[in-house]
Amino acid sequence: MAIHTQESVSGFIASDPQLRYTEQGDARFYAKIGQEHYRKESDGSFTQTETTFHDLVAFKKTAERAHARFAKGDKFIAEGYTREYDRVEPGGQSVRAEEFVAKKLGHDLARTSYEVDRTRRSQVPVEHQTPVGQASAAPALGI
Repeated sequence: MAIHTQESVSGFIASDPQLRYTEQGDARFYAKIGQEHYRKESDGSFTQTETTFHDLVAFKKTAERAHARFAKGDKFIAEGYTREYDRVEPGGQSVRAEEFVAKKLGHDLARTSYEVDRTRRSQVPVEHQTPVGQASAAPALGI
């Protein structure tokens, strides 16, 4: 069987993440993301070029968990797809825009240090989970 692959994007969270709800009541996470770009020089060194900024969204449980765990400046990796849509600008003009829709979203292990909470998600509702960086009073599970 072939390996399932999807588009991915990595970068940093450039804005304060927002959590809103769609008309259907689904959670929607939004953040402006930045991607740093580099040019390889003839001597083998790299020169940083212009940073680009893009829109990233996630929905439902992924949105709620992302909002609880991400902050401006965090480095991330996301799996999903790029979606083009028409956005109405102030003044009523419609422009073509794109956003990355993250189905899976996590911190970039190469650039982030953190501890993993292996509590099963089905046992602990999101609102009762300990935010990243805070100690939990819950007993640890052993194997």
